[in-house]
Amino acid sequence: MVKFISCPTFGSFLLACLFLLACNNKTSSYLNPLHARILMHAKIFKACVIDKCVTWTKPKYGKAKIDKAGHILVNENSTEEEREEAMTILNNRRSSHGYPMNTFQARLRQVSKKVDENSLVVQRLKRAPSIIKKLKRNQTKTMSLSQMQDIAGCRVVLSDVDKVNKLVEIYRKSRGLKHKKIKEKDYIKNPKKDGYRSMHLIYRYKSDKINTYDGLLIEIQVRSKIQHAWATAIEIVDLFTKQAIKSNEGDEEWKEFFRLVSSAFAKIEKQKEVENTPANNLELFNAIKEKVDKLKIFSKMDSWTQALKVIEPKLKEWKFFLLELDVSDETKPNLSIRGYPEEGETIATEHYLEAEKLQSNSKDKDVVLVGANSVEELKKAYLNYFANSKEFLGYLKFYLEKRGEI
Repeated sequence: MVKFISCPTFGSFLLACLFLLACNNKTSSYLNPLHARILMHAKIFKACVIDKCVTWTKPKYGKAKIDKAGHILVNENSTEEEREEAMTILNNRRSSHGYPMNTFQARLRQVSKKVDENSLVVQRLKRAPSIIKKLKRNQTKTMSLSQMQDIAGCRVVLSDVDKVNKLVEIYRKSRGLKHKKIKEKDYIKNPKKDGYRSMHLIYRYKSDKINTYDGLLIEIQVRSKIQHAWATAIEIVDLFTKQAIKSNEGDEEWKEFFRLVSSAFAKIEKQKEVENTPANNLELFNAIKEKVDKLKIFSKMDSWTQALKVIEPKLKEWKFFLLELDVSDETKPNLSIRGYPEEGETIATEHYLEAEKLQSNSKDKDVVLVGANSVEELKKAYLNYFANSKEFLGYLKFYLEKRGEI
């Protein structure tokens, strides 16, 4: 039996269904918040209980139309009508990755548990603003919307680098994997210049039953816990300081701080450090200590965590989570979470698109749809949305206490 956030009884289910019929497909913009919420549950109930099936989005457009849509979205001279049509194509392209992404996530979850019983696996569709931003950033290169490799991603976080390497090796040697690996990026052996460290495996989906989703690209990110803490800490800073450090567009002081800390964390893991950072332990320690004091790292990040108000209904049994973060008032940031059962993936995606449209072009708000097995798993995988920098600050404190002598 499917349970809902605000509809715990079967009588409420029936009421919701009657309400859905009475609304006669009215959009939620014409309804007050209470009625809109009831309508939302009615749609989920219809999809999950009455229809009794998961309806995955199917691709509607060819490569030429998809790439043209990408060009329209990065062209400042595009008309509003052109952009609306282009967004429809982008959203279909993105949502079409749902089924293959879910397939990869299920296998990744199974394999990673054999390597590390404490492994953490989640999935996500890339945010539309991030897709458009990436297209703009790569206009001078060969980037096209149809060949973007990280529209759909699965992420696994493992205890340490040894387990990361072990899992990657399993995927390298897997003969039963019908999907073609088209690229492997080792950002642990060769960290990015900004300090990012992780393993990326990119596959082209292939089914031996139906070819509906064949050719779609799925990215698997494999990280250690300390690499994950670093990456999510950057996103926390970006959200609360209205920067884009993750895209190499932030304040130089902050960017340099994260580059230096990435090298420190690499030393802790006995891995290659970020280029153009001090190789000498004492020099690196002094550089990091100076940035920590100047930027007031500990007090700022702690204050963001304390300030965040999380609107979290009973979400334990859901498989998809829609997170909406609002930091327009830095002293009173809030995060609201909506949960959906596995059968409600289509409705969850619809709500994701609606929320994105409402929050478009806002640096104060962020929204993402995540697939996870529980809310606890969600909180560990998306520390940034919960402003949870505890692990990052813990590793940093350990390094500073050792004065860089790891």
